[in-house]
Amino acid sequence: MLEQVLPDIYRIEVPIPHSPLKATNAYLIRGNERNLLVDTGQNRPESLNALKEGLSKLSVDLGVTDIFLTHMHADHSGLLPFIKTATTRVYASAEDAGRVNYMLTADDPMKNLYHAAIRNGFSSEEAKLAIRRHPGNAAGKQAPLEFSFIEDGDGVQVANYHFVCIATPGHTQGHICLYEPEKRFLISGDHILGDISPNITHFLGEGDPLADFLGSLKKVENLMVDKVLPGHRRIFTDCRGRIRELIEHHQRRAAEVLRILSDAPATGYLVAARMTWDMVYRDWTEVAPAQKYFATGEALSHIHFLERQGLVRRREEPEIVWYCRS
Repeated sequence: MLEQVLPDIYRIEVPIPHSPLKATNAYLIRGNERNLLVDTGQNRPESLNALKEGLSKLSVDLGVTDIFLTHMHADHSGLLPFIKTATTRVYASAEDAGRVNYMLTADDPMKNLYHAAIRNGFSSEEAKLAIRRHPGNAAGKQAPLEFSFIEDGDGVQVANYHFVCIATPGHTQGHICLYEPEKRFLISGDHILGDISPNITHFLGEGDPLADFLGSLKKVENLMVDKVLPGHRRIFTDCRGRIRELIEHHQRRAAEVLRILSDAPATGYLVAARMTWDMVYRDWTEVAPAQKYFATGEALSHIHFLERQGLVRRREEPEIVWYCRS
């Protein structure tokens, strides 16, 4: 689907086959000399065809079109190698640009995620199935991309729009939103979504992505925003109301995880199995391995959030990690 959402700004719905997300919203901003495409879509033939069709309908010359990447996830960055030209500048945070190039160039980019899944309670077979369906697996090995790095507070001008880059870590460490303060709208990527809650996952690395995400929500809450152009689903208007809903959602999630860990020690996988999810299934065994993977990653982000507050403690064994209430 192609629609004009603001003067010189068009939304192109890029389908994500076999995913509950359904589609990624790519935004084409028509400029006087150069255009800007915000996000691309997943590396799938259906996605590439839909994006090219939308750009063709707008008579977009890719040779004078730059790309802004809100974050590194494959459903937003996967088509970069197939859309960029020799004259395209690709803007992204240094953190997420590095992750994109790692996924493109590593011999086995999913190896660490596979081992992390097993360490957090997956069986070897279910971990293999989950990783096989992981969106990042669709990239295939390619040459690294050249990026122009952007940071919090940087400006980006396209036509009559004067955007400010807003660093919003949480969904990914290098997530960036585009804010237009004069016209009061936000291109939010996956930082704020209207119909679903952004997945906050924590299989790898140090830090506290849920705390980062909540801090980023409060940062954006201070902005004057009349319209939000998100990375998925519908465009919406009540930015502050949605931020309050997301904060309350994660407060309920954290309380639920704490109750689960009050009963007995559990792995991230076992915690996720007992959490309440907006999925159609009668039993955890019916959930597809890829969905279990994302659910477990979300459970772990809440576990680690509580752990940093001293409310949860871990017990590390050679092959697996257990958590319990302090």
